[in-house]
Amino acid sequence: MSQLKYWIWLASLSGVGTAAATALLRHFGTPENVFSAPPADYKSVEGLKMSDISALRNKSLDLAFKTLASCSEIGCRILTRQDAEYPDRLRNIFDPPVVLYVLGKLPAIDEEPTVAIVGTRLCTPYGAKSAENIAFRLVSRGLTVVTGLAKGVDSAAARGAIRAGGPIIGVVGSGLDIVYPPGNESLFEDVVSNGAIISEYPPGSAARPVHFPARNRIISGISLGVLVIEAPKKSGALITAARALEEGRDVFALPGNIDAKNNEGSNLLLREGAIPILSAEDIIGEYADMFPQKIMRSGAGEKSPGGSERADLPSVPTKDKRVDKPDQGAGYPDKKEIDKNHEVEYIDLNKIPDQLSGDERLVAEVIGSGQKHVDEIIGESGLPSPQALATLTMLEIKGYVYRDGTKYKLQQPPT
Repeated sequence: MSQLKYWIWLASLSGVGTAAATALLRHFGTPENVFSAPPADYKSVEGLKMSDISALRNKSLDLAFKTLASCSEIGCRILTRQDAEYPDRLRNIFDPPVVLYVLGKLPAIDEEPTVAIVGTRLCTPYGAKSAENIAFRLVSRGLTVVTGLAKGVDSAAARGAIRAGGPIIGVVGSGLDIVYPPGNESLFEDVVSNGAIISEYPPGSAARPVHFPARNRIISGISLGVLVIEAPKKSGALITAARALEEGRDVFALPGNIDAKNNEGSNLLLREGAIPILSAEDIIGEYADMFPQKIMRSGAGEKSPGGSERADLPSVPTKDKRVDKPDQGAGYPDKKEIDKNHEVEYIDLNKIPDQLSGDERLVAEVIGSGQKHVDEIIGESGLPSPQALATLTMLEIKGYVYRDGTKYKLQQPPT
């Protein structure tokens, strides 16, 4: 407790960011030493600005004591960078939070296969259902889901993880005593019951726009990978994905309707090299060997949130409901190969590769040996528009389909 008040003081100083706090701790060793140092000593800290030095003149601990009292009242714990429970994954990013406020039971993050699911607040029913089903499947198989608990994709992912029994970690941009968005009270309670909600902001802190980009670095920082579902070009989800790439995390994206604004950002991520997914299996396969004691390899007997046989994306009638993960060598050519201009050979129905199955084979059969407009493909396949367009996007990424405007034609993938 004697040191904790100094950690809170340093974290709460107005105008002193996490990078400046890191420089101060590196120079002085402890927050108490930072607090006790005379103002003249701050000038020798590399990277410190005059505004930081001015803010450090505030030696009042009143706010720290008030924060401690508030934490006791709502039952939240405080983790500092020196605590063993503070995740190494987060500690090792460029600008880790000075302190974390925790409500609920925080999993041992460094020992867990954690995957964040993020996306737009204004998601379609398809996007919400996909997020919920994928989160359900990930948790059912032993992974931990991380979410920002915003409206839309975040809340849908939280519901899926909760239905699977957790664990789940919510990361918020406000104090833990403030539910944002309003109306999510029951969801917040369920998350705390099945995992934890964390924040770098003390109780009483309102949800401000500037807090959310900062929150996003925590989401990616504690995760092995980030899945983006339905993100426009200007989206907080893309900020999270960018931070994930900076921090060396995996970035996954669910292909979406190429004509929808909601999917412009997530489809662009695929174009730039994100890992495309058609089901939770594509994520599970990335981490199964890293966490053999945590992740169940077999999904036998699993049920989806709605009680139907396992299906990550919203179920529709097709000739073959299976969605097999393609061979990595032929199925996911790297970005440079996708972007190159190749003289390709168009192929007919009899030359469709055997590895295509499920929706991909169905769409390929609809296209056949000619050229077809996207509306014809949607109508003749019988698939919902978002699912048909997602399948076309995947076929184009893999090199099996060539798009000319709104028309598609089969082609032989480059070798």
